[in-house]
Amino acid sequence: MIDFAELQELAKDSLVRDRAVQSVEAQGATLELAVADASTMLNIPVYRIEYEILERGFAGFMGLGKKNWHIQAYEKIRTNKKRQREVVIDEVEEEAEPVIEDRDGSAHVFLQSGGDVLLKVVAPIGGGSRVSEMYVSQLLAERNADAVDSGLVARTVREAKGVYAKVAGFDHHSYNDSVLSVRIEDGDMRALMTVSAPGDGGCDIPFEDYVKVLKINRVVSGIKEDFLRDFVDSPAYGLEIEVAVGTRPVDGKAAKMKYEFETDQSRARLKEGLGGKIDFKELNIIQNVMENQLLATKIPPQKGIQGETVTGTTMPAKNGMDITMPVGDNVRIGDDGATLYAATSGRAILMNNKVTVEPVLTVEKNVGIESGNIIFLGTVIVKGDVEDGFSVKAAGNIEVYGSIEKAELDAEGDIVIQQGVNGKGGGNIRAGRSLWARFIQNANIQAGNLVFASDGIINSNVDALARIICQGKRASIVGGRLRATEEINGKVLGNPSSGTETICEVGFDPSKKEELSRLDAEKEANAKELDEVKLKMQGLIAMKQQKKSLSDDKQVYLQELIDRRDSIIASQEELDQKAKDIKGYFAELKSKGKISASSKVFPGVKIVIRDVREEVRNEYNAVTFLLEAGLIRASRYEEPDKEAVKGPDGYSTN
Repeated sequence: MIDFAELQELAKDSLVRDRAVQSVEAQGATLELAVADASTMLNIPVYRIEYEILERGFAGFMGLGKKNWHIQAYEKIRTNKKRQREVVIDEVEEEAEPVIEDRDGSAHVFLQSGGDVLLKVVAPIGGGSRVSEMYVSQLLAERNADAVDSGLVARTVREAKGVYAKVAGFDHHSYNDSVLSVRIEDGDMRALMTVSAPGDGGCDIPFEDYVKVLKINRVVSGIKEDFLRDFVDSPAYGLEIEVAVGTRPVDGKAAKMKYEFETDQSRARLKEGLGGKIDFKELNIIQNVMENQLLATKIPPQKGIQGETVTGTTMPAKNGMDITMPVGDNVRIGDDGATLYAATSGRAILMNNKVTVEPVLTVEKNVGIESGNIIFLGTVIVKGDVEDGFSVKAAGNIEVYGSIEKAELDAEGDIVIQQGVNGKGGGNIRAGRSLWARFIQNANIQAGNLVFASDGIINSNVDALARIICQGKRASIVGGRLRATEEINGKVLGNPSSGTETICEVGFDPSKKEELSRLDAEKEANAKELDEVKLKMQGLIAMKQQKKSLSDDKQVYLQELIDRRDSIIASQEELDQKAKDIKGYFAELKSKGKISASSKVFPGVKIVIRDVREEVRNEYNAVTFLLEAGLIRASRYEEPDKEAVKGPDGYSTN
């Protein structure tokens, strides 16, 4: 097992070096990529980056004149936000002048039962205009007020206290009173009212009567009382107006986990060093945790908030659902039942929605005679090479500091090879997720996601479920067969002088196509055997017809042939169904696939997109081949998908 005391010391030294970095120069094809490059070098998130543009980039035209962006980047200085906010507030309180909204004064006349005329005058705000006595006298006249106390009216207008005062009387006719009607809709969640205008001698409706009528009509909850008080002063007649609204129930939020380590699988990025070499040491892809370190905390579910209709009926709400603790391997639940801790030292990742700590096995030298074959239920780090004839199999990831010879590597996770692979025609490497290497030569590669090589892929068979990327200063794809579902993207495809065949196939699942080829071969063998069996049967049947009978041993042999014929026919039917299922899967596959070369494609390269095959006849520069209307078409070069520039899955620079 790895010496974790040494690991802690190395991590401490790395932290000291990182803190000493004040600024870096970074570059990229776009400004965003340059900032991301700086984020990787400074080992801080992008949002904490500040930068100055040293040289603006240019995307180029038709592949010509392309120029990278160059920036000087450094970490943004963080301040005490609370103190900063207090200072800003103090400055606002001392220096900022209050904003006053100008509003005119208003006057309101209210006729109440008993023959009283009430007057309320509201003072203006800011630079608004005051209400005049003449305007108030006009309002009183319009409502047929009599016995007006002009002195009280003048004082009410002058003081403008905003309260009702009796200033006159009127001849009350109850049959002309204002009338309120109420309607409930939307499943008792909304109440609407319509108010008729009072006739001559008719009373207005006071606030208390509005509430009383609403309750008589079963409206007891969600009443807009402030609106009603304003409505009493300035009613709108003949309109249907919302006067009450129910509260809908709010379901509680489900429980969730707060992780204390980086779970984002997209944050690790490649950094190209001098000479175009991909420096995997700078990826910081391993998140090491120590035994008993806190990994995650569960935030409990919230209770739902019940609602209520305008008629007072309670509407229940659902409480948030609880979740089970995502306990993976080498993780324990804390005494509080809501925290997760590492049960051992190793690598923390979120795999299949479970927190897992992967133990790490480190091989200090080569995998060879001294170590023997490696089989490990975790992650394996090899600080040397993997020699001819040896194998490394891991349930986690495999990282090799050196190179791979004619060896076998099998990992459920990622495989990172800091040098390269020279399989000598027999090396077999399988990665459950992605494979990253400097070069791949004379080897057989399979990956569940991505294969990335910076210096070239030569005379190799490479299968990737997603894409194959070969980009770097010396990157070429020469010889061999490459198959990917979505994309193959290299700098150069083929070679003008090489006699080797280069085949690039996209638009289908390589493993399924391999299975389909195997099924076709098996069907062909079965068909050949079936013809032989039938021929032998015909000979025995003809002999039986001629001699009227067969000897016991020949009769037994005939029955064996009949049984074998039936078995082969049944097997053929099963193989036909499997082949039909795979072809149906191909037909439903959404990915059309594309094959690209950022620099050059030489004649002789064979292009296969889905079920269309074509051999390149002419030399192309900066081209992408696509399938359109059943034909392979050459178009302008397209950069690799953004997913292709991400680092190994599941790890972060933080």
